[in-house]
Parts: sequence; C-alpha cells; structure tokens
Amino acid sequence: MAELYVVATPIGNLKDITLRALEILQTVDLVAAEDTRTTRKLLTAHGISKPLTSCNSRTEKAAAAKVISALRSGSSVAFTSDAGTPGISDPGKVLVRFTREAGFDVVPIPGASAATALLSVSGHFGKQVLIEGFLSPKSGRRRKRLLELLGYRMPFIVFESPFRVLKLLSDLADLSPERQVFLGREMTKIHEEIMVGMPEDVATRLVGRDSVRGEFSLLVDGGKKN
Repeated sequence: MAELYVVATPIGNLKDITLRALEILQTVDLVAAEDTRTTRKLLTAHGISKPLTSCNSRTEKAAAAKVISALRSGSSVAFTSDAGTPGISDPGKVLVRFTREAGFDVVPIPGASAATALLSVSGHFGKQVLIEGFLSPKSGRRRKRLLELLGYRMPFIVFESPFRVLKLLSDLADLSPERQVFLGREMTKIHEEIMVGMPEDVATRLVGRDSVRGEFSLLVDGGKKN
C-alpha cells in the first residue's frame, strides 16, 4: 500500500531504533531524508540499502511533490530527520500536510526524542510541559521569547547548540535565577551528561571547561505558582 511512514531515528546511539522502524526502512521503496548522508550511515549500520531523496527545510515543498508522485505510482515512502522524531523542531510538517491533503495515509513510527529522553530522567512531577525547540540566535528575540515562556509558569524544553548554550544559561540566570534547569548534553552518546541546578551554577560548570561541545537539551522548571 502506498503510505508515508514518519520514522523516528536515534538521537545519538545507533542502537536506539525500534524493530518496527528497521522493518519499515527495509520494506519501503523510497526514503526521504533531511540529510541523505546521515540517513545513509544509519541504513548502512543496519545492513539496509534504499534509494534516498533529500527533504530538508529548504527543499521540503519540492520534496513533497516528489514523494506524492512516488505514492501515486504505488510506492511506499519513509521520511527520516537527522535524529529523533521528525516534525519536532525538525522538517516534516510540510511533507506530512501535503501528503495527507493529496489523499494518502501518514503513519507514525515512534521512537527516540531528545525531549522525552530528558523528561524521563528529570523527575518532573507536573502534568504539562511546553516544547519550544530552538530559540532565535538573536539575543533580543531570544530574551523576549524566554520572558514569555517564563511567564507561563510551566516547565518548558528548548534545544541549543554548543555555540550559544552559555548565552542561554546567562539569560536564564538574569531573567529567572531561581528556576532549576536540567541540561542534557550528548544524550545517548558516549559522553552523555545530565547537569541539574540553577542556571548560574550549571553555566559555571561549563565555563570551567576547555571547550563546550555537543548538542544540548534544556528543561526549565515551571517555578512556583503565584
């Protein structure tokens, strides 16, 4: 059956992929990937060889047309982002919407997610959490959005690069120094690390290093209700 499968892939450790995901990747006719090089490495690691087509944030509309054409010809297609669950701060939203509008089923193949991985080890007791994703790299816009997020009095998750994580922690230390943060670095990888504390304390631990490396996920506590 011609269907689009949205396939979650590992966020670091290549073993963190489900048996169902491997089965789907093995049986589809085409794999649309955020980065074909990244997905090819994953497929090769599991002994899978499939035709690949690029589908990233810049080419998603054109890629959607190609995917829909393949579906109309009777082919089944899988979509993968570079890591984690597609559509969560990754491409995929446009492809999914266009595919469904064209009359084809879109099937989720769940798996790894940086947000849920961090939540699972945070000890978060609330019923709600806001997943913001990446903030603006521009200081003014970042601080403005942080103020809005902090104002919700709800835990929220953001993702950040090693080049801006210290700026993010500095902003949080300035805007809401009493909020506890849970910082996940290189989750599921060899150098995985979870740091817990107030923004200034966590920043101090990072500043004391020769260099700051890795991909970061940050859960900010909701604070006390007024």
